[in-house]
Amino acid sequence: MYRVAAIGDRDSIYGYSAVGIEIFPTEDSQEAWRLIRRLAENGYAVIFITEQLAAALQTELDAYRDDTVPIVVPIPGLSGNTGIGMKNVSKSVERAVGSDIISQD
Repeated sequence: MYRVAAIGDRDSIYGYSAVGIEIFPTEDSQEAWRLIRRLAENGYAVIFITEQLAAALQTELDAYRDDTVPIVVPIPGLSGNTGIGMKNVSKSVERAVGSDIISQD
C-alpha cells in the first residue's frame, strides 16, 4: 500500500497528521531534498511539500515530473500561496495538450 507524506515547516504541515498523512518537518531545502529521495525510495506515492521549499528545489523536483510515483505536490504554507503549484499544473497541462489553456496572461 502506498503512503502519503508532507514536508515543510512544522506549523504549515502539522494539521496533515490529523488525516493520516505522515509529516516531516523541516525548513532546510537540502534536508527536504534528502527526505524526498528517501520517501520516494520507500514507497510513498504522494509527497506534499510547502511552496517555499518547492521553489528552492524546483530543478531537483523536475527529476520526478515524468514519474508516475511519487507525485510531488506543492502546497501553500503559512506565508500564503505563492502560485508555484498552479504554475506546475499549467506546465503539465501545456505538455499534455500542446498549448497553455489555463493561464490567462
